[in-house]
Amino acid sequence: MSSSLVLRAACLLAFATTVAACQTSPAEQKVAKPLPSLTEAYKTTTDKSSELAIDLSGRHEYQLDNGLKIIVKEDHRAPVVMTQIWYRVGSTDEPLDKGGISHLLEHMMFKGTSNVSSADFERLIAKFGGVNNAFTSYDYTGYYELFPANRLPLALELEADRMKNLRFDAKEFAKEHQVVMEERRQRTDDNPLAKAYESFRLLALPDSPKGESVIGPMTELESITLPELKDWYNTWYAPNNATLVIVGDVEPQDILAQVKRYFGKLPTSKLPTRPAVRQQGFRGYKQVSSEQAVEVPVLLMGYNVPSLLTSPKNDEKQAYALSLAQDVLDGGLSARLEKRLIREQGLLTTVGTSYDLLDRGDGLFLIQATPREGVSLEQAQQAIITEIDKLATDPIAADEISRAKTNTVTSLIYAQDSMEGQAQMIGSLQSIGLDDRLLATLPAKLDSVTVTDIKAASKKYLVKDNLTVMYIVPPADKTNKTKAPKQNK
Repeated sequence: MSSSLVLRAACLLAFATTVAACQTSPAEQKVAKPLPSLTEAYKTTTDKSSELAIDLSGRHEYQLDNGLKIIVKEDHRAPVVMTQIWYRVGSTDEPLDKGGISHLLEHMMFKGTSNVSSADFERLIAKFGGVNNAFTSYDYTGYYELFPANRLPLALELEADRMKNLRFDAKEFAKEHQVVMEERRQRTDDNPLAKAYESFRLLALPDSPKGESVIGPMTELESITLPELKDWYNTWYAPNNATLVIVGDVEPQDILAQVKRYFGKLPTSKLPTRPAVRQQGFRGYKQVSSEQAVEVPVLLMGYNVPSLLTSPKNDEKQAYALSLAQDVLDGGLSARLEKRLIREQGLLTTVGTSYDLLDRGDGLFLIQATPREGVSLEQAQQAIITEIDKLATDPIAADEISRAKTNTVTSLIYAQDSMEGQAQMIGSLQSIGLDDRLLATLPAKLDSVTVTDIKAASKKYLVKDNLTVMYIVPPADKTNKTKAPKQNK
């Protein structure tokens, strides 16, 4: 595995602070990253990325009178169907002193309703060969079932039932409250890198609700009461705040009739205004050290950047250019950071970057690196900054920009082989305020980005005045410890 891929995996140290996924059936399932399906060919340019486009055939969209949005994507490769219900509420919407309430509610959603007990819910899923799961992020909370196609009505009935009839039992709440706090301990408090990353986000995003972790601080988790959780449910869990995504071996008109049967009479809710997810950049260079129980030092660097949604309306190319800049730096073995800093100069053992083009708010252009033994964090940082600065000053070769465009598009293909991946793409984008069909224009948008655009975006955003740095270092007593002399036998 290339070290850039290792780093991409290492960046999942943020998983505990950005997405909380809870398994509720015996089978171990993980929710795929939301990515689109790309199939047919564009003929507008000769660039390889333009030869790929998103297949929108078989996609159908409806909306019930109560506001529930339904998106159906036909996929007849197997007689199964993926059902996902997405609520537009996550940790960014939480009160300042109630971090983690969205994730805690996700746990309670499996504790039964006035119609179906928790045990019966799980028995029904298992009896008919289903798999279910749930996930909470900054911007949404979602639930899904994967069933044989002829059991779709069961999935719809279960989700419609717990959208409005959830039972808030004090004993179940007390148990799940402890479960979530233990999850916090395991994922963050007992994970040195996750703990450091949580502190890093607070430093890099001080004014954004995304500076806080999804699972929430322990003190805030402890303070959540059952009445508060019930109020949170009654506020946000309503058809007019949800998107129902169905992908599989289905007939759309039949689906619409069944959805109306189970969801059509559910009442709407008066929804609060969701907070803006913005973070002022260019606040001045910030650098801190975090002493953690790590074996080797780790470097975190984050530039404050806009996403596609928060880029200036007349200059969305900035976001596309940042996405391509990220791939020029970290798009495989031939990318600049991997090639120059690991294989040629031997300064780092791992390095990689991340940037979320399709985010609800402002975000971070993140770099994480591990220096090679004998190389200081300061030296590693300077070497990375030197390469980033070259984006704005040195020529970007034709093969680099072509590879970056192609990688960006083709990387979207692989996660879309599954029905789950298709549903994830649709639901996640709809939940942050983007139409998933915009991805049909992605190859053409990327083709329009020039080297000049990448240089301009790099020169504007990837600068020291817009940078936050954290040195994650082993405990002082460990780094200063000398080897004890060998004892003669």
